[in-house]
This record gives sequence, C-alpha cells and structure tokens, in this order.
Amino acid sequence: MLQIVGVALIATFLALVIKEQKPALASMLVLFVSISIFLFLVEEINEIIHMLDKIAATANINTMYVETILKIIGISYIAEFGSQITKDAGQGAVAAKIEMAGKILILVMAIPILTVIIETVISLIPS
Repeated sequence: MLQIVGVALIATFLALVIKEQKPALASMLVLFVSISIFLFLVEEINEIIHMLDKIAATANINTMYVETILKIIGISYIAEFGSQITKDAGQGAVAAKIEMAGKILILVMAIPILTVIIETVISLIPS
C-alpha cells in the first residue's frame, strides 16, 4: 500500500508541476499512473476470485451465482474507475453516463439472482 500511495503522491506532484506548462501531458501522466495502479492490483484481485471459488465449492454453492456476483463487483469497480478518470479529465457528463451504464448493467446481471431468491421465498410460503 505504501508503494501505491507513494507512486500516486509523486504522480500528483508531477502532474501539478507539469499542468502549468503542458496540461495534456499532465492528464496523460495521471491516466498512466491510474492504469498502472489498477494493473498492479490485478494479481490481488485474481487471488480473491480463486479464494471465493474455493469457498463456494466447499459450501456447494452453484458457481453461476458466485460468478455473477463477481461480475457485478467487477462492473462496479470498472465503472467507478472509468468515472473517476473522466471526472479528473473534466468530463463530468461522460462520467455520469459511465455511472448510469454501470448501474444498469449491474441490475441486468442481478435479475437471475433476484429471480431465484423470489422463487425460494415463494416456495417457503405455505399454500
């Protein structure tokens, strides 16, 4: 975490200095560092996914549900990441559209899980 914060602080300082002379270069620096931080975390994310798969297999949970939940979480993080980058670039309207698209995709992904939950609740209600 210290490495990530250190790189982010150095990039922020450099971006502030460069922004006065070349704003486009400062934006590219921030974008590059943001993507680098995300890529640095991919291995950690992969470990979390494998751990959750093992837990689901041990608990005899249908892997479709675990995969769907992981996809929903991924959509959320990617939408947030894209939204923040576009906000940093001064494109608030585009950021809002990314957030809306993320929310709609999450809802679409959640429908099968919601359907199973509703069917389970209905089956528990005595006739």
